[in-house]
Amino acid sequence: MNIQKIEAMIYTIRGQRVMLDSDLANLYGVEVKVLNQAVKRNLERFPEDFLIVPNSSELAHLRSQIVTLERASHQNHVFKFTPFFFTENGVAMLSSVLRSKEAIKVNIAIMRAFTKLRSFMMMDNSALEGRVQNLEKNTHKLFKIVFERLDSVETLITPKLSDNRKKIGLKK
Repeated sequence: MNIQKIEAMIYTIRGQRVMLDSDLANLYGVEVKVLNQAVKRNLERFPEDFLIVPNSSELAHLRSQIVTLERASHQNHVFKFTPFFFTENGVAMLSSVLRSKEAIKVNIAIMRAFTKLRSFMMMDNSALEGRVQNLEKNTHKLFKIVFERLDSVETLITPKLSDNRKKIGLKK
C-alpha cells in the first residue's frame, strides 16, 4: 500500500483531516454502496467526530481541494449522493465494521498515513514555536535599546529651568 497515494486522499474539512467514502471504498476494494451500508448498519459506532456528513459549501471546498491536487475525474465535480467523510477515528472504526484481511491491511496503511501527517504538523508547530520565541527575544532587545535612546533624548530636550529667570503672569 502506497502511503503517498493515501496522503493524496486526505482532505481538510471543518479543520479536521478526513477521507472520502469513495476513496476508502476504492482502497478496501468494495463498492461505495457496500461501505456506506455497513456504516449505516453500525451508526452507533460513528459519532459526529468520526463521521461527517458535509453541507453544500463543504462539498464545494472539497471540489476545490481535489482540483488543486489535479486528480481529474468525473467524481471531482459532481457527487451523485452526498458522500461521507471519515476522520482518523472514523477510519479506525471502519476496521471493526469491515473485517476482511484486505481491510485490515488497508486500515494499517491509512493509520500510518494519518500518523505521518500528524508528525509533520507537530514538526511544523515546534519549528514555528522556536521562530516565535527567537522573534520575541530579538524584539525585547530592540525595544530595550529604543527605550534607552528615548530616555537619553528626553534628557537632552527637556528645558532646564534656572532660578534667575523672570516669572511671567499677573502680579498680586
